[in-house]
Amino acid sequence: MDSLSLTNLQKENIRANPYPFYETLRTQDPIHWDVEMGFWVFTRYDDIASLYLDERFSRAQGLMRNFERLHEHEKQIAQPVYHSFSKTVFYSDPPQHTHLRSLMNHAFTPRYVERLRPFIQQTVNDLLDSANDEIDIIQALAYPLPVMVIAELIGLPASDRNKFKNWSDDLFAILGTVKNKPQYLLERAAQSLGEMTEYIKDLANKRRDNMGEDLLSILLSVSDGDGCPVPHHTSGQLIREPVASATLTEEELVANINILLSTGHETTTHLIGNGILALLQHPDQMKLLKENPALLDSAIDEILRYDNPVQITYRSALEDAEIKGKQIRKGDLVNTILGSANRDPERFNNPNTFDITRSEGRHLSFGLGIHYCIGAPLVRLEAEIAFETILRRFPNLGLKSDILAWQEHPIFRGLKKLFVTLN
Repeated sequence: MDSLSLTNLQKENIRANPYPFYETLRTQDPIHWDVEMGFWVFTRYDDIASLYLDERFSRAQGLMRNFERLHEHEKQIAQPVYHSFSKTVFYSDPPQHTHLRSLMNHAFTPRYVERLRPFIQQTVNDLLDSANDEIDIIQALAYPLPVMVIAELIGLPASDRNKFKNWSDDLFAILGTVKNKPQYLLERAAQSLGEMTEYIKDLANKRRDNMGEDLLSILLSVSDGDGCPVPHHTSGQLIREPVASATLTEEELVANINILLSTGHETTTHLIGNGILALLQHPDQMKLLKENPALLDSAIDEILRYDNPVQITYRSALEDAEIKGKQIRKGDLVNTILGSANRDPERFNNPNTFDITRSEGRHLSFGLGIHYCIGAPLVRLEAEIAFETILRRFPNLGLKSDILAWQEHPIFRGLKKLFVTLN
Protein backbone atom coordinates (compact mmCIF):
# COMPACT_ATOMS: atom_id res chain seq x y z
CA MET A 1 0.00 0.00 0.00
CA ASP A 2 1.29 3.45 -0.97
CA SER A 3 2.08 5.28 2.26
CA LEU A 4 0.51 8.45 0.80
CA SER A 5 -2.65 6.83 -0.62
CA LEU A 6 -6.04 7.70 0.83
CA THR A 7 -6.61 3.96 1.14
CA ASN A 8 -4.76 4.43 4.45
CA LEU A 9 -7.90 6.10 5.79
CA GLN A 10 -9.41 2.60 5.98
CA LYS A 11 -7.00 1.80 8.82
CA GLU A 12 -8.65 2.14 12.21
CA ASN A 13 -5.70 3.91 13.83
CA ILE A 14 -5.55 6.52 11.05
CA ARG A 15 -9.32 7.04 11.10
CA ALA A 16 -9.06 7.68 14.82
CA ASN A 17 -6.58 10.50 14.17
CA PRO A 18 -6.00 11.27 10.48
CA TYR A 19 -4.18 14.55 11.07
CA PRO A 20 -0.61 13.20 11.26
CA PHE A 21 -1.30 11.39 7.97
CA TYR A 22 -2.57 14.63 6.44
CA GLU A 23 0.57 16.39 7.67
CA THR A 24 2.71 13.81 5.91
CA LEU A 25 0.79 14.39 2.68
CA ARG A 26 1.09 18.17 2.98
CA THR A 27 4.81 17.96 3.66
CA GLN A 28 5.86 15.28 1.18
CA ASP A 29 3.51 15.75 -1.78
CA PRO A 30 0.76 18.35 -1.25
CA ILE A 31 -0.67 17.85 -4.75
CA HIS A 32 -0.46 14.09 -4.93
CA TRP A 33 -1.51 11.61 -7.63
CA ASP A 34 -2.98 8.67 -5.71
CA VAL A 35 -2.05 5.72 -7.90
CA GLU A 36 -4.14 3.19 -5.98
CA MET A 37 -7.29 5.32 -6.03
CA GLY A 38 -6.77 6.94 -9.44
CA PHE A 39 -7.28 10.59 -8.49
CA TRP A 40 -5.47 13.73 -7.37
CA VAL A 41 -5.30 14.70 -3.70
CA PHE A 42 -4.97 18.35 -2.62
CA THR A 43 -3.99 19.00 1.01
CA ARG A 44 -2.87 22.65 1.39
CA TYR A 45 -5.26 25.44 2.30
CA ASP A 46 -4.27 27.88 -0.45
CA ASP A 47 -4.36 25.21 -3.17
CA ILE A 48 -7.82 24.02 -2.13
CA ALA A 49 -9.23 27.54 -1.75
CA SER A 50 -7.93 28.41 -5.23
CA LEU A 51 -9.43 25.24 -6.68
CA TYR A 52 -12.88 26.09 -5.27
CA LEU A 53 -12.81 29.39 -7.13
CA ASP A 54 -11.35 27.94 -10.35
CA GLU A 55 -13.96 27.58 -13.10
CA ARG A 56 -11.82 24.88 -14.73
CA PHE A 57 -12.96 22.47 -12.01
CA SER A 58 -16.51 21.21 -11.73
CA ARG A 59 -18.57 19.92 -8.83
CA ALA A 60 -21.14 18.39 -11.19
CA GLN A 61 -18.49 16.64 -13.25
CA GLY A 62 -16.93 15.39 -10.02
CA LEU A 63 -20.17 13.57 -9.32
CA MET A 64 -20.24 12.22 -12.87
CA ARG A 65 -16.65 10.99 -12.62
CA ASN A 66 -17.49 9.10 -9.43
CA PHE A 67 -20.38 7.46 -11.25
CA GLU A 68 -18.12 6.54 -14.17
CA ARG A 69 -15.68 4.82 -11.79
CA LEU A 70 -18.32 2.20 -11.03
CA HIS A 71 -18.35 -1.12 -12.85
CA GLU A 72 -20.99 -1.52 -15.55
CA HIS A 73 -23.29 -3.70 -13.43
CA GLU A 74 -22.96 -1.19 -10.58
CA LYS A 75 -23.94 1.66 -12.88
CA GLN A 76 -27.15 -0.16 -13.77
CA ILE A 77 -28.13 -0.14 -10.09
CA ALA A 78 -26.81 3.24 -9.00
CA GLN A 79 -27.74 5.34 -12.04
CA PRO A 80 -31.08 6.66 -10.63
CA VAL A 81 -29.33 7.78 -7.43
CA TYR A 82 -26.57 9.66 -9.22
CA HIS A 83 -29.07 11.16 -11.65
CA SER A 84 -31.11 12.46 -8.73
CA PHE A 85 -28.01 13.92 -7.08
CA SER A 86 -27.16 15.68 -10.36
CA LYS A 87 -30.44 17.61 -10.08
CA THR A 88 -29.55 19.17 -6.73
CA VAL A 89 -27.97 22.45 -5.72
CA PHE A 90 -25.15 20.48 -4.08
CA TYR A 91 -23.97 18.69 -7.24
CA SER A 92 -24.60 21.13 -10.07
CA ASP A 93 -22.71 23.90 -11.83
CA PRO A 94 -23.94 27.17 -13.33
CA PRO A 95 -26.35 27.85 -14.89
CA GLN A 96 -28.31 25.03 -13.22
CA HIS A 97 -26.69 25.72 -9.84
CA THR A 98 -27.50 29.44 -10.09
CA HIS A 99 -31.10 28.62 -10.96
CA LEU A 100 -31.53 26.19 -8.06
CA ARG A 101 -29.69 28.25 -5.46
CA SER A 102 -31.64 31.40 -6.29
CA LEU A 103 -34.88 29.51 -5.61
CA MET A 104 -33.66 27.98 -2.34
CA ASN A 105 -31.43 30.68 -0.87
CA HIS A 106 -34.08 32.69 0.92
CA ALA A 107 -35.14 29.64 2.95
CA PHE A 108 -31.66 29.46 4.51
CA THR A 109 -30.98 33.08 5.34
CA PRO A 110 -30.05 33.72 9.00
CA ARG A 111 -33.32 35.63 9.43
CA TYR A 112 -35.46 32.79 8.12
CA VAL A 113 -33.52 30.17 10.05
CA GLU A 114 -33.74 32.23 13.25
CA ARG A 115 -37.47 31.59 13.42
CA LEU A 116 -36.59 27.98 14.26
CA ARG A 117 -34.76 29.00 17.46
CA PRO A 118 -37.70 28.35 19.85
CA PHE A 119 -38.33 24.94 18.27
CA ILE A 120 -34.64 23.98 18.44
CA GLN A 121 -34.32 25.13 22.04
CA GLN A 122 -37.42 23.19 23.11
CA THR A 123 -36.23 20.11 21.24
CA VAL A 124 -32.82 20.23 22.93
CA ASN A 125 -34.49 20.67 26.31
CA ASP A 126 -36.84 17.74 25.72
CA LEU A 127 -34.03 15.45 24.57
CA LEU A 128 -31.88 16.28 27.59
CA ASP A 129 -34.73 16.10 30.12
CA SER A 130 -34.62 12.32 30.04
CA ALA A 131 -30.88 12.19 30.70
CA ASN A 132 -29.60 10.23 33.68
CA ASP A 133 -26.16 10.31 35.26
CA GLU A 134 -24.54 9.26 32.00
CA ILE A 135 -25.67 9.27 28.36
CA ASP A 136 -24.42 8.61 24.86
CA ILE A 137 -24.46 12.20 23.59
CA ILE A 138 -24.65 10.97 19.98
CA GLN A 139 -27.79 8.87 20.38
CA ALA A 140 -29.38 11.10 23.02
CA LEU A 141 -28.91 14.45 21.28
CA ALA A 142 -26.55 14.79 18.31
CA TYR A 143 -28.35 12.19 16.19
CA PRO A 144 -32.06 12.99 16.80
CA LEU A 145 -31.82 16.80 17.00
CA PRO A 146 -30.88 17.65 13.39
CA VAL A 147 -33.29 15.06 11.99
CA MET A 148 -36.13 16.66 13.97
CA VAL A 149 -35.05 20.17 12.95
CA ILE A 150 -34.75 19.44 9.23
CA ALA A 151 -38.17 17.76 9.38
CA GLU A 152 -39.58 20.91 10.98
CA LEU A 153 -37.85 23.17 8.45
CA ILE A 154 -39.11 21.22 5.45
CA GLY A 155 -42.51 20.58 6.97
CA LEU A 156 -42.42 16.81 7.39
CA PRO A 157 -44.17 14.81 10.09
CA ALA A 158 -41.80 14.31 13.01
CA SER A 159 -43.24 10.82 13.46
CA ASP A 160 -41.58 9.80 10.19
CA ARG A 161 -38.08 11.01 11.09
CA ASN A 162 -36.68 7.48 11.46
CA LYS A 163 -37.69 6.84 7.85
CA PHE A 164 -35.78 9.94 6.75
CA LYS A 165 -32.69 8.89 8.67
CA ASN A 166 -32.68 5.34 7.28
CA TRP A 167 -33.23 6.55 3.72
CA SER A 168 -30.51 9.18 3.92
CA ASP A 169 -28.03 6.76 5.51
CA ASP A 170 -28.55 4.44 2.55
CA LEU A 171 -28.05 7.24 0.02
CA PHE A 172 -24.89 8.61 1.58
CA ALA A 173 -23.35 5.19 2.06
CA ILE A 174 -22.53 5.13 -1.66
CA LEU A 175 -21.07 8.62 -1.87
CA GLY A 176 -17.34 9.16 -1.77
CA THR A 177 -14.54 8.21 -4.10
CA VAL A 178 -13.80 4.65 -3.10
CA LYS A 179 -13.61 2.44 -6.16
CA ASN A 180 -15.55 -0.70 -5.34
CA LYS A 181 -18.78 -0.25 -3.46
CA PRO A 182 -20.56 -3.38 -2.20
CA GLN A 183 -23.53 -4.17 -4.43
CA TYR A 184 -25.93 -4.41 -1.50
CA LEU A 185 -25.16 -0.75 -0.62
CA LEU A 186 -25.99 0.32 -4.17
CA GLU A 187 -29.21 -1.70 -4.14
CA ARG A 188 -30.27 -0.27 -0.79
CA ALA A 189 -29.54 3.26 -1.98
CA ALA A 190 -31.63 2.77 -5.13
CA GLN A 191 -34.51 1.31 -3.14
CA SER A 192 -34.39 4.08 -0.55
CA LEU A 193 -34.32 6.74 -3.27
CA GLY A 194 -37.45 5.24 -4.78
CA GLU A 195 -39.24 5.13 -1.42
CA MET A 196 -38.16 8.64 -0.48
CA THR A 197 -39.20 10.00 -3.87
CA GLU A 198 -42.68 8.51 -3.62
CA TYR A 199 -43.01 9.81 -0.07
CA ILE A 200 -42.05 13.38 -1.06
CA LYS A 201 -44.32 13.34 -4.12
CA ASP A 202 -47.27 12.20 -2.02
CA LEU A 203 -46.56 14.77 0.68
CA ALA A 204 -46.18 17.53 -1.93
CA ASN A 205 -49.56 16.71 -3.44
CA LYS A 206 -51.17 16.97 -0.01
CA ARG A 207 -49.27 20.16 0.88
CA ARG A 208 -50.56 21.97 -2.23
CA ASP A 209 -53.97 21.96 -0.56
CA ASN A 210 -52.60 23.31 2.73
CA MET A 211 -49.60 25.53 2.10
CA GLY A 212 -47.64 26.93 5.03
CA GLU A 213 -44.33 28.69 5.78
CA ASP A 214 -42.23 25.52 5.64
CA LEU A 215 -39.58 24.91 3.00
CA LEU A 216 -41.68 22.39 1.07
CA SER A 217 -44.45 24.97 0.70
CA ILE A 218 -41.95 27.61 -0.38
CA LEU A 219 -40.45 25.33 -3.01
CA LEU A 220 -43.89 24.23 -4.18
CA SER A 221 -44.78 27.88 -4.71
CA VAL A 222 -41.97 28.14 -7.29
CA SER A 223 -42.58 24.69 -8.76
CA ASP A 224 -44.35 24.26 -12.06
CA GLY A 225 -46.76 21.93 -10.27
CA ASP A 226 -47.48 20.08 -13.50
CA GLY A 227 -46.30 16.70 -12.31
CA CYS A 228 -43.33 16.79 -14.68
CA PRO A 229 -42.37 13.13 -15.22
CA VAL A 230 -38.87 11.86 -14.56
CA PRO A 231 -37.05 11.89 -17.92
CA HIS A 232 -36.17 8.67 -19.67
CA HIS A 233 -32.76 7.29 -18.75
CA THR A 234 -30.55 5.29 -21.06
CA SER A 235 -29.46 2.25 -19.10
CA GLY A 236 -26.22 2.93 -17.27
CA GLN A 237 -25.97 6.56 -18.41
CA LEU A 238 -26.78 9.91 -16.86
CA ILE A 239 -28.81 12.20 -19.07
CA ARG A 240 -28.30 15.98 -18.87
CA GLU A 241 -31.49 17.94 -19.57
CA PRO A 242 -31.72 21.67 -20.36
CA VAL A 243 -31.94 23.90 -17.30
CA ALA A 244 -35.45 25.03 -16.44
CA SER A 245 -36.48 28.67 -16.28
CA ALA A 246 -37.38 30.57 -13.12
CA THR A 247 -39.39 27.67 -11.74
CA LEU A 248 -38.60 24.41 -10.04
CA THR A 249 -39.62 21.22 -11.84
CA GLU A 250 -41.09 18.38 -9.84
CA GLU A 251 -37.95 16.35 -10.44
CA GLU A 252 -35.77 19.18 -9.05
CA LEU A 253 -38.15 19.66 -6.13
CA VAL A 254 -38.04 16.00 -5.13
CA ALA A 255 -34.28 15.67 -5.64
CA ASN A 256 -33.46 18.74 -3.55
CA ILE A 257 -35.84 17.82 -0.73
CA ASN A 258 -34.31 14.33 -0.76
CA ILE A 259 -30.76 15.63 -0.48
CA LEU A 260 -31.66 18.22 2.15
CA LEU A 261 -33.07 15.40 4.24
CA SER A 262 -29.86 13.48 3.67
CA THR A 263 -27.33 16.27 4.26
CA GLY A 264 -29.39 18.25 6.73
CA HIS A 265 -28.42 16.16 9.71
CA GLU A 266 -25.04 14.50 9.04
CA THR A 267 -22.91 17.63 9.47
CA THR A 268 -24.75 18.81 12.58
CA THR A 269 -24.61 15.41 14.26
CA HIS A 270 -20.85 15.22 13.86
CA LEU A 271 -20.31 18.89 14.73
CA ILE A 272 -22.04 18.38 18.07
CA GLY A 273 -20.26 15.10 18.79
CA ASN A 274 -16.81 16.28 17.70
CA GLY A 275 -17.31 19.56 19.53
CA ILE A 276 -18.27 18.00 22.86
CA LEU A 277 -15.30 15.65 22.54
CA ALA A 278 -12.88 18.50 21.79
CA LEU A 279 -14.11 20.49 24.79
CA LEU A 280 -13.87 17.49 27.11
CA GLN A 281 -10.36 16.71 25.88
CA HIS A 282 -9.35 20.34 26.45
CA PRO A 283 -10.78 21.22 29.88
CA ASP A 284 -9.03 24.61 29.91
CA GLN A 285 -10.98 25.59 26.79
CA MET A 286 -14.26 24.27 28.19
CA LYS A 287 -13.69 26.25 31.38
CA LEU A 288 -12.93 29.36 29.33
CA LEU A 289 -16.15 28.92 27.33
CA LYS A 290 -18.24 28.46 30.47
CA GLU A 291 -16.79 31.65 31.93
CA ASN A 292 -17.13 33.56 28.65
CA PRO A 293 -20.33 32.52 26.82
CA ALA A 294 -19.68 35.28 24.27
CA LEU A 295 -16.93 33.04 22.87
CA LEU A 296 -19.49 30.51 21.64
CA ASP A 297 -19.44 31.69 18.02
CA SER A 298 -15.66 31.52 17.78
CA ALA A 299 -15.70 28.19 19.63
CA ILE A 300 -17.99 26.73 16.97
CA ASP A 301 -15.66 28.00 14.24
CA GLU A 302 -12.70 26.46 16.03
CA ILE A 303 -14.49 23.11 16.37
CA LEU A 304 -15.25 23.20 12.64
CA ARG A 305 -11.61 23.97 11.88
CA TYR A 306 -10.05 21.60 14.40
CA ASP A 307 -12.10 18.46 13.68
CA ASN A 308 -14.52 19.25 10.89
CA PRO A 309 -17.41 16.87 10.09
CA VAL A 310 -16.83 16.96 6.30
CA GLN A 311 -13.26 15.89 5.64
CA ILE A 312 -13.22 15.45 1.87
CA THR A 313 -14.93 17.01 -1.15
CA TYR A 314 -14.16 16.60 -4.83
CA ARG A 315 -14.12 18.27 -8.23
CA SER A 316 -13.31 17.16 -11.77
CA ALA A 317 -11.15 19.01 -14.30
CA LEU A 318 -13.08 20.45 -17.26
CA GLU A 319 -9.84 21.03 -19.16
CA ASP A 320 -6.12 20.41 -18.85
CA ALA A 321 -4.60 22.51 -16.06
CA GLU A 322 -1.13 22.94 -14.62
CA ILE A 323 -1.10 23.66 -10.89
CA LYS A 324 2.14 24.04 -8.94
CA GLY A 325 3.98 22.11 -11.65
CA LYS A 326 1.51 19.19 -11.66
CA GLN A 327 -0.25 18.35 -14.92
CA ILE A 328 -3.94 17.71 -14.29
CA ARG A 329 -5.76 16.33 -17.31
CA LYS A 330 -9.29 16.98 -18.46
CA GLY A 331 -11.60 14.55 -16.66
CA ASP A 332 -9.21 13.89 -13.76
CA LEU A 333 -10.90 13.61 -10.38
CA VAL A 334 -9.51 15.84 -7.62
CA ASN A 335 -10.11 15.15 -3.92
CA THR A 336 -9.66 18.11 -1.58
CA ILE A 337 -8.83 17.22 2.03
CA LEU A 338 -10.52 19.87 4.17
CA GLY A 339 -9.27 18.25 7.36
CA SER A 340 -5.73 18.91 6.12
CA ALA A 341 -6.39 22.45 4.85
CA ASN A 342 -7.86 23.47 8.20
CA ARG A 343 -4.64 22.40 9.93
CA ASP A 344 -2.23 23.90 7.42
CA PRO A 345 0.51 25.74 9.37
CA GLU A 346 0.93 28.12 6.44
CA ARG A 347 -2.62 29.34 7.14
CA PHE A 348 -3.12 28.83 10.89
CA ASN A 349 -0.69 29.35 13.75
CA ASN A 350 -0.19 26.23 15.90
CA PRO A 351 -2.88 24.45 13.86
CA ASN A 352 -2.94 21.32 16.04
CA THR A 353 -3.84 23.43 19.09
CA PHE A 354 -7.52 23.73 19.99
CA ASP A 355 -8.05 27.42 20.80
CA ILE A 356 -11.57 28.83 21.01
CA THR A 357 -10.21 32.41 20.98
CA ARG A 358 -8.61 31.90 17.56
CA SER A 359 -9.37 34.72 15.11
CA GLU A 360 -7.43 33.92 11.98
CA GLY A 361 -10.23 34.07 9.49
CA ARG A 362 -12.06 31.56 7.36
CA HIS A 363 -11.80 27.80 7.70
CA LEU A 364 -12.93 25.69 4.76
CA SER A 365 -15.40 23.43 6.56
CA PHE A 366 -18.40 25.00 4.82
CA GLY A 367 -16.58 25.28 1.50
CA LEU A 368 -15.92 28.44 -0.50
CA GLY A 369 -17.36 30.18 -3.53
CA ILE A 370 -20.64 29.28 -5.18
CA HIS A 371 -20.85 25.94 -3.38
CA TYR A 372 -20.50 27.43 0.10
CA CYS A 373 -22.81 25.35 2.32
CA ILE A 374 -26.35 26.61 1.87
CA GLY A 375 -27.34 25.22 5.28
CA ALA A 376 -24.50 26.82 7.25
CA PRO A 377 -26.76 29.24 9.20
CA LEU A 378 -28.96 26.35 10.34
CA VAL A 379 -25.99 24.15 11.31
CA ARG A 380 -24.49 26.99 13.36
CA LEU A 381 -27.79 27.74 15.12
CA GLU A 382 -28.31 24.11 16.14
CA ALA A 383 -24.74 23.84 17.41
CA GLU A 384 -25.00 27.12 19.31
CA ILE A 385 -28.15 26.05 21.15
CA ALA A 386 -26.88 22.51 21.79
CA PHE A 387 -23.51 23.58 23.25
CA GLU A 388 -24.96 26.42 25.32
CA THR A 389 -27.68 24.21 26.81
CA ILE A 390 -25.38 21.27 27.60
CA LEU A 391 -22.73 23.41 29.30
CA ARG A 392 -25.34 25.37 31.26
CA ARG A 393 -27.33 22.38 32.44
CA PHE A 394 -24.42 20.02 33.06
CA PRO A 395 -21.50 22.06 34.41
CA ASN A 396 -19.75 18.87 35.58
CA LEU A 397 -19.86 17.20 32.17
CA GLY A 398 -17.13 14.58 31.84
CA LEU A 399 -15.81 12.00 29.37
CA LYS A 400 -16.82 8.46 30.35
CA SER A 401 -14.09 6.67 28.39
CA ASP A 402 -11.09 7.51 26.20
CA ILE A 403 -11.90 4.55 23.94
CA LEU A 404 -13.67 5.98 20.89
CA ALA A 405 -15.18 4.42 17.77
CA TRP A 406 -15.21 6.55 14.61
CA GLN A 407 -17.49 6.25 11.59
CA GLU A 408 -15.97 4.49 8.54
CA HIS A 409 -17.42 6.82 5.89
CA PRO A 410 -14.61 8.35 3.77
CA ILE A 411 -16.19 11.81 3.58
CA PHE A 412 -17.62 12.37 7.05
CA ARG A 413 -15.76 12.38 10.36
CA GLY A 414 -17.83 11.60 13.42
CA LEU A 415 -18.21 9.31 16.38
CA LYS A 416 -20.48 6.29 16.54
CA LYS A 417 -20.96 6.83 20.27
CA LEU A 418 -19.78 9.31 22.90
CA PHE A 419 -20.59 8.37 26.48
CA VAL A 420 -20.41 11.24 28.94
CA THR A 421 -21.07 11.66 32.66
CA LEU A 422 -23.35 14.52 33.63
CA ASN A 423 -22.73 14.92 37.38
